[in-house]
Amino acid sequence: MPQSLKPVLIVLHQEHSTPGRVGLRLAERGHPLDIRRPRFGDPLPATLDGHAGAVVFGGPMSSNDDEDFIRREIDWMAVPLAEQAPLLGICLGAQMLARQLGARVGPRPDGLVEIGYYPLRATEAGQGLCTWPETVYQWHGEGFDLPEGAALLAEGQLYRNQAFQYGPAAFGFQFHIELTLAMMHRWTTTGADRFALPGAQPRAQHMEGRAVYDAQTSQFLDSFLDFWLRLPRGEAAATEAPAARGEPVGLA
Repeated sequence: MPQSLKPVLIVLHQEHSTPGRVGLRLAERGHPLDIRRPRFGDPLPATLDGHAGAVVFGGPMSSNDDEDFIRREIDWMAVPLAEQAPLLGICLGAQMLARQLGARVGPRPDGLVEIGYYPLRATEAGQGLCTWPETVYQWHGEGFDLPEGAALLAEGQLYRNQAFQYGPAAFGFQFHIELTLAMMHRWTTTGADRFALPGAQPRAQHMEGRAVYDAQTSQFLDSFLDFWLRLPRGEAAATEAPAARGEPVGLA
């Protein structure tokens, strides 16, 4: 594998967080990982010219929190958007991207959460991108409205907006494609109190779901990363989905 490939910027939100399977698959493809934690003082680059792309991961905080690092990260997303550099937001990262694009982020009015495995359906716009998993792992109590000008790529039952594309190279996924088995054990242990929330699945169902559904997510991750890393900067990707117009799509 060539060693001249550009690094991928990895933005994490907790001291001991890792990029999980996303990081492993990027490394397998020869991309060094430039890991930064703005919450703990790491700066974000003024340009992504030196990077192949950026992935902004999740965390227990909200994109609505009045924290300096949250505001700075949301503002910083204007950099890859302006440069049309590959950008992927996962869970909190997707919600930050939605907020940067002017969309609302918040819980469902009835308080239902998605914690466990839930169905996913690709939209017509998303079907040309890759083969999407039919069931995905979730860990969130907030969702996002679809940003104006974005294309909805995949939708769910409780939180409709699950994946979107904005412009040629920016993507937001509400669900978790990075989860390793070790991460699932850690999340379901340290976050066990979340299982009492309305709509959350018990820990045993998480483990059963992984055995049944994880292969789909793994295959999706490979195909998506291959597509995402090849996106030409400053040009519309051949598979770019059409912009969404009309009535706003709600969180539920």
